[in-house]
Amino acid sequence: MRVQCAWCEEEKAVQTTNTAFWELPDGTRSIEITDVPCVSCSACGISYQEEEVIEEIETQLLLIDTKILSVTTSYDELLKMPRLLKRNYFKF
Repeated sequence: MRVQCAWCEEEKAVQTTNTAFWELPDGTRSIEITDVPCVSCSACGISYQEEEVIEEIETQLLLIDTKILSVTTSYDELLKMPRLLKRNYFKF
């Protein structure tokens, strides 16, 4: 399915997945997250995560025990990890 690129506004972007590197909220290290949903544009060559995906990852990283995370995890594995809190109480 083609979508409009948020950067160059061409209709040549597609929904796909890629690998992303994320710094943990406490700043102690970063992790590799594989198979992250993204938009990839053949017109300008960019691949990026949409805001909803970014917020989902950042919220999950705030709510899980990041000490048990390995250096590499998949997006689905990350989202399935048990949370210490039910939701982010700091987001209003």
